[in-house]
Amino acid sequence: MNILVTAGNTLVPIDRVRGITNIFTGRTGARIALHAQERGHTVTLLTSHPETVESPPREHWTMLPYRTFDDLQNLMRVQVMKGSLDVVIHCAAVSDYLVDGVYAPAAGTRFDPQNGRWESEDAVDPALVDRAAGKVKSDEPELWLRLARAPKLIDCIRRDWGFRGLLVKFKLEVGVSDEQLLAVAERSRQHSAADFMVANSLEGANAYAFLGPLDGRYECIARPKLAERLLIALEEYPRKHSDG
Repeated sequence: MNILVTAGNTLVPIDRVRGITNIFTGRTGARIALHAQERGHTVTLLTSHPETVESPPREHWTMLPYRTFDDLQNLMRVQVMKGSLDVVIHCAAVSDYLVDGVYAPAAGTRFDPQNGRWESEDAVDPALVDRAAGKVKSDEPELWLRLARAPKLIDCIRRDWGFRGLLVKFKLEVGVSDEQLLAVAERSRQHSAADFMVANSLEGANAYAFLGPLDGRYECIARPKLAERLLIALEEYPRKHSDG
């Protein structure tokens, strides 16, 4: 199979020298990509952490680095719309929001955290002043970032880019029970028209993940076995869902 794997975190720039990101390193996606190549598949890995692949394979292997949300979006669009992929494993921890402005309170404007409201010392309405720049100045008492919802790249794969192969989605939740995690994960899988979901909580992420649906249910997989079990499920899918 021809497999695309996304891995790592995305950087959302605040200015040309600062950005917002998350804690994820891309090691899970790298392990899955390497295991797929070892099983004889042709793999393209998109990752923000190329260093997680210490000895890249020489055959049936392409690794393309990215840094920002926009980088990943563009790479995914190009790879998916080539039309040659059989499987997309979207493991990357993608930013949910993009920076859409940097502001400082105007003179006389203050934010009251007790009541959650903006107030002004003068008769004029409270106001914010645009402070966006190549390097935002550090002399303001406080700055406010406006965050706008980012496109869900997992939803673009089928809806916008026309992918018809096997799609694997990843879902992370924090502070939930396994039962709550699985309920959220299955709704999310169906929303994105994904064939498989890998779900885990932050608290249990190093120990296990859930993979499903496998014969109508989710299976708890020890983390070291996740790559192998996922690839087996993908390889068996055509046989189990053939008309014969």
